[in-house]
Amino acid sequence: MTTRILLIDDHALVRSGIGMVVSAGLDDVEILEADSLASALLCKGAPVDLVLLDIQLEALNGLEGIAMLKQEWPEAKIVVISAIQGTLVIQEAIARGAQGFVHKSENAARILQVINQVLTNESARHQGHVQEDTLSTGQKPNLTPRQYQVLDLLCHGLSNKTIGRQLDLSEHTVRGHVQAILQILQVSSRSEAAFMARRLGLIF
Repeated sequence: MTTRILLIDDHALVRSGIGMVVSAGLDDVEILEADSLASALLCKGAPVDLVLLDIQLEALNGLEGIAMLKQEWPEAKIVVISAIQGTLVIQEAIARGAQGFVHKSENAARILQVINQVLTNESARHQGHVQEDTLSTGQKPNLTPRQYQVLDLLCHGLSNKTIGRQLDLSEHTVRGHVQAILQILQVSSRSEAAFMARRLGLIF
């Protein structure tokens, strides 16, 4: 069965690049492109399995458009694409119903990994294989109290140096805690860690 992916980004070069990555990396896929939410909604009536949504669109932005996309394609999964590192955007995307998050700096393999996980209903543990039993039983990842402190500050967008100052730790020690957190959550970036932390209810 053909997987139909709607790619919404107002930069033609980005659409072309991501489209080529997806077409080359996934079997039996059809890419629909739109440069705005308005033009995307002109595709109404066509089945869509996944939406790749840039949240930095002109006019109506991607976050505001998630509800519109959900209304038009209730069964479609939505993966937010962003060049923004801030975790407030990630939190808002989750709250509005996004199943995945990809930073525009990610490589092709990572983008495909997230798309595959979301398409196979692994959205709650996308961006890394956090143990399924952890999610199903409500158990939380095994972080130390100090790692929870670091994660909380990381989710507020603080740098390692600033976190160190607040917790009276060296920057090197903070860096070690951050790497451990990424490994435990099985993600590859601070933005992904923040997304996963919100998903799992580790940070509010």
